[in-house]
Amino acid sequence: MIRTAATALAALALSATVAAAQTPAPAAPAGPPPIVRGTVTAMTETSLTVKTDKGPQVVGLTPSWSVAVMKPVAIDAIQTGSFIGTTEMPGKDGMGKSLEVHVFPPGVKMGEGHYGWDLKPGSMMTNGTVGEVVAGKKGSRELDVSYSYGKRHITVPANVPVVQIGPGKREMVKVGTPVFMVVGKTPNGMVTNSVSVGENGAKPPM
Repeated sequence: MIRTAATALAALALSATVAAAQTPAPAAPAGPPPIVRGTVTAMTETSLTVKTDKGPQVVGLTPSWSVAVMKPVAIDAIQTGSFIGTTEMPGKDGMGKSLEVHVFPPGVKMGEGHYGWDLKPGSMMTNGTVGEVVAGKKGSRELDVSYSYGKRHITVPANVPVVQIGPGKREMVKVGTPVFMVVGKTPNGMVTNSVSVGENGAKPPM
């Protein structure tokens, strides 16, 4: 039940991956959860129509749907003990290079693990707890991200988006707003209980 800002936000983008995070690591990387990202072109009390790179898509809204806001923060927000998610590109050396980082509020741990993502071809999502953080070249950061069945060493370039997830209001979602949603597929179409937006109408980086 969504009762606090933290849990409202946890529903944000990765709620559909919880089941995957509770099972043993697969033999091969799992595919990304169903995702809709794009710009709202129409809205009713029960649905959003979103212009995506795959064409228009209609997503139903549950009665309790909430809004999560991605607020840009300094790279220093990534600290030892933080629970983060990061879209990363695996390198030939086995290490990852972040395309974006989203920092969850204290106590919120969702979508833990390392699995396929669709931000770019070949990208992966890694969600876990940050170990030691080491300052790298030109303001970058080097860090280990641990999850229940493994650990990734990841470089966060200084110029990638780093956002803090926070609760928002439904009024922030309107025609023209860029949105990001993890959706569930039902016999009646796609549905979500959380819509993510960027601060001041910015595009969510995930």
